[in-house]
Amino acid sequence: MHPQLALLNAHLLDPATGGALPHTALAVTQDGRIGALGDDQQIRALAGPATTTLDLKGATVTPGLVDGHLHPTHGAELTHGLDLSGCAGLDDVREALARHKRTLAPGAWLHAWGLDPNVFGDRPVEAAALSPVLDDVPALLLLFDAHSMLASPRALELAGVDGPRTFDQAAEVVCDDRGRPTGLLLEDAACELVERAAPQPTRAERRDRLAAALRAMAAAGLTGGHAMDANGDSLDLYRELDDAGELPVRLRVAPWCQPGADAEALRALIELQGTGGRLWNVDGVKLFMDGTIDNGTAWLERPDCHGESTHAFWPDPAAYTHVVGELHRAGVPTATHAIGDAAVRHVLDSVAKARAGAPVAVRHRVEHIETVPDDTVRRFAELDVVASMQPTHCCDFTRADHSDNWSRRLGEERAGRAWRCRDLWDAGARVVLGSDWPIAPYPPLDVMAGARHRRPSRDLSLPPHGPEQALTGAEALRAMTVNAAYASGEEGVAGRIGVGFRADLTVFGGDPVAVSAVELPSLSVRLTVLDGRVTYRAADL
Repeated sequence: MHPQLALLNAHLLDPATGGALPHTALAVTQDGRIGALGDDQQIRALAGPATTTLDLKGATVTPGLVDGHLHPTHGAELTHGLDLSGCAGLDDVREALARHKRTLAPGAWLHAWGLDPNVFGDRPVEAAALSPVLDDVPALLLLFDAHSMLASPRALELAGVDGPRTFDQAAEVVCDDRGRPTGLLLEDAACELVERAAPQPTRAERRDRLAAALRAMAAAGLTGGHAMDANGDSLDLYRELDDAGELPVRLRVAPWCQPGADAEALRALIELQGTGGRLWNVDGVKLFMDGTIDNGTAWLERPDCHGESTHAFWPDPAAYTHVVGELHRAGVPTATHAIGDAAVRHVLDSVAKARAGAPVAVRHRVEHIETVPDDTVRRFAELDVVASMQPTHCCDFTRADHSDNWSRRLGEERAGRAWRCRDLWDAGARVVLGSDWPIAPYPPLDVMAGARHRRPSRDLSLPPHGPEQALTGAEALRAMTVNAAYASGEEGVAGRIGVGFRADLTVFGGDPVAVSAVELPSLSVRLTVLDGRVTYRAADL
């Protein structure tokens, strides 16, 4: 049969070497695989009347870029309303909120996201800092880490939250010394108390938001993503989009396992593995070992400067170890959120124990890894644990002079070992890069650029945070192609341009390895191909 797609006059890039392949064209079979590589004449000769043939005019083709950590459904829900991520100070936040408030109907809730705790400076992160703007409107402001939010006094009143609460997992309704809520809610269990009092979007609205977000991801060059949740009806939404031919990003989904999960809950997670369709599947389980450094819920070996971040997310860390062992024996890969040094160490200890108890070939991963000592770095390669990292968090939420909230909480020693991408890479770990969207923007060029320059994206003239931890252009590309495929056990069918590999491809106006790190985000995306199907095409191509 003739190919469904032929790409000609191309610069084909091998992410394994960062160099060019000796071919200028490729053909894609009807079942979405690369069927042939060759020169333009050879590939053109294979085309038939129904073949889509595109002259790329020397554009660079790479394997499709994969975001190693994102939250599509959750992100589509959270990123509606007002984007506060561009606000650099409290005055900026107040002005943005006041403008947005004027657009709301009477009684409507104000939703905002991307609030950086650094805008509060030395002031406590509390709703009073945004008075009087929010005093008379129910408002929920999601902080950038998506592990905490600010609720206005009216929102707290409507939710019936008037004092501290007790939770089964690490979470807190922050209160003042008189027991009155300050508006700051830490972790999901606390946030949900107020979120459920707000009007909820319809299913159709949620589907449309998700579809729009995924289309935008494809336009940014993404062909895949490791989705780190399966909450609510997200799997049904993926199935619906896939069945309708409207899923433009291949998704590998890891549902959550929360503290308190019993044997029945684990059986359900194990039975869910392999569920999926043509372009999505459940493969793995997501767990949390701690929260975040910025809100004092990480798990550190020594307390932060406020005496916080001393506890694991699982009240009994041994229960987490047991769960990892059970999942490992069942052949289920785990992906654990672990930001602080104590959290990362416990995850690695748990994986080591699981491997010793059952020699099953399972690829586990640790997500985030924001600060770890030397002896922890080397263990990733020893245990074949994937290091899943989000360098744009370092770029945009910390500063080289350690004046930011994250660094101040940790102190100089621990802030000096921030996001050790280079050390992990050199130690032999498989480093995978991602955005953690909606925590940070999803465009993969931004993610790769951040791994290389480590500077604030708002102002690239500022100094980098830990420049010695930067990756090269070839390494950053490999981390979003070859290594992403390895993390999902798909290195035999994905992450490379080769005959028999999936035709998941990203086409750029220039070479993403050769272009400078600061210029990389402005590189144009010319074409995105998923499973042989064009999901994005520049207007002039």
